[in-house]
Amino acid sequence: MGKVTGFMEIDRQVGKYQPASDRIRHFREFTIPMSDAEVTKQAARCMDCGIPFCHGPTGCPVHNQIPDWNDLVYNNKWEEAIRNLHSTNNFPEFTGRVCPAPCEEACTLNLEDSPVAIKTVEQAIADKAYELGYIVPQPATVKSGRRVAVIGSGPAGMAAAQQLARAGHEVHVFERETKAGGLLRYGIPDFKMEKNFIDRRVEQMTGEGVTFHYGVNVGVDKPTEELMAEHDAVIYCGGSETPRPAGIPGVELHGVYDAMPYLVQQNRRVGRENIDSTGWPAEPILAGAKHVVVVGGGDTASDCVGTAFRQGAVKVTQLDIRPMPPEKEDKLAVWPFWATKMRTSSSQAEGANREFQVATLEFVGEDGMLTGVRCCQVDERRKPIAGTDFIIKADLAFIAIGFSGPMTTGVLSELEGKLTLNTDRRGSTNVVANERDYKTSIDKLYVAGDVRRGQSLVVWAIREGRQVARAVDEALMGASVLPR
Repeated sequence: MGKVTGFMEIDRQVGKYQPASDRIRHFREFTIPMSDAEVTKQAARCMDCGIPFCHGPTGCPVHNQIPDWNDLVYNNKWEEAIRNLHSTNNFPEFTGRVCPAPCEEACTLNLEDSPVAIKTVEQAIADKAYELGYIVPQPATVKSGRRVAVIGSGPAGMAAAQQLARAGHEVHVFERETKAGGLLRYGIPDFKMEKNFIDRRVEQMTGEGVTFHYGVNVGVDKPTEELMAEHDAVIYCGGSETPRPAGIPGVELHGVYDAMPYLVQQNRRVGRENIDSTGWPAEPILAGAKHVVVVGGGDTASDCVGTAFRQGAVKVTQLDIRPMPPEKEDKLAVWPFWATKMRTSSSQAEGANREFQVATLEFVGEDGMLTGVRCCQVDERRKPIAGTDFIIKADLAFIAIGFSGPMTTGVLSELEGKLTLNTDRRGSTNVVANERDYKTSIDKLYVAGDVRRGQSLVVWAIREGRQVARAVDEALMGASVLPR
């Protein structure tokens, strides 16, 4: 633990944001970093709580040893802290920025609404480690002579590739896009995580012997069967990219888009890439001087809100069919699990008009152009309430209600009939594999990440990438020293 009495003496503090009026003028990160002294004080708040719920099973999916590295930071042992953090998490600078921090929800101090600032300390450890030069390539000293292919370079694919390269295997990563990162790069806006952090990890992994092949859409440009013939094992780490069908009349109107093409296009624009290089709509989708409506209440919807404000939207309205959650949860009923309560993202705090318990009935327009969104209020069962219809003016609307599984083109279409799929409770179609060996119904083909578990958090992708690496290493070598 950190300081014995730290949790009683020190108040919780996290990094402050730039004012909304300033941060909406750019796409850079806007959290003001805390000083080392401030981070050390926050680490000192970690208490000797007996059972550290923060690192599992209800808290951190990768089982970060949070009390341990809090103590190391408190004692100014940054190199040991990053070594400890890397033992469970390959990319703490990613999770320290974009993870919703279920660990803090599970913190014992959250019973008093003042959990340890775990996410802030985690990001600080990673950033300090880069500053001090502790994060360098760790190439294997002994090569196995085995070749492994990884399809997809999102967080699951990157984690699997790095672990296997360090185990001595020759690893080749095949990426459809022009740069690595998957939805980390193209789905998450730069104001939440700048992409130089991905580039630094790619540079490290290249130094460890990982070879990246960009612009290769496996199953289209290169047959999966050919890939399996050339390698001893293949790991499919595709994302959950198929938008969940909304079933709302008027989706064909010009001005109505799924959320992901909008976010991908803006991320390409910020990264100075060609916005139509992956088959998304070629016409620019811009919110400047427009009334914008976002359908959906999750993280993707929030990202659309923040992006629209930065493009100069006049007004942004976010529609959520769920009832407004309570301001405060019943701790004794839900702790240490993730609680349903009123949460306001940094993007929503920039001026979004949030409508709860509202159903989207129809996109309306004139001459093929969107002019508004017809809505109504719903009851607790999400049934429309008669006489509550209203129309919100809209020049641009985004549908952000989740994803129903991986892209059906490419690997899935090529292996149709051979690869076992199932439909989960959310209606997503995923590739079947268990959490022990991650094997699919096809010999030599493994699967991990969103393509197996459905849309999920970056931290879950990293966990599955690490675990599938262990499974593959064990299958190829008979035993493995890689952690699960």
